Amino acid sequence: MLDQIRPADISEFPCPIRDVLDRIGDQWSFLVLIGLEPGVRRFSQLEREIGDISKQMLSKTLRRLEQDGFVAREVHAEVPPRVEYRLTALGRSFLGPMRELIRWAEVNHGAIVAARRQKGAG
Repeated sequence: MLDQIRPADISEFPCPIRDVLDRIGDQWSFLVLIGLEPGVRRFSQLEREIGDISKQMLSKTLRRLEQDGFVAREVHAEVPPRVEYRLTALGRSFLGPMRELIRWAEVNHGAIVAARRQKGAG
């Protein structure tokens, strides 16, 4: 398919790595995904578990994660309405590679900091 794309059309296909990391690489997305790993959570449960996230930011992050297919939102017709969030299969599949990246960062962080100091950037 890519061989059929004219150069002017290439901007319609963003770099997959940049596209995904731009969306989940913010300060809160990974914490929300980790908060949902044990199972279904309500908004207030996530807010308590994450701690220092504002209601507005949690709401925005959940909406984006839902839009990208990482999180499913279920509204129960009760009074007041009960809203629950859970990881989708896509969201759950993302946690493995992300944990590997975290392990890599933990193992190599010292070398990165040392290189920054050596080059005067840290």
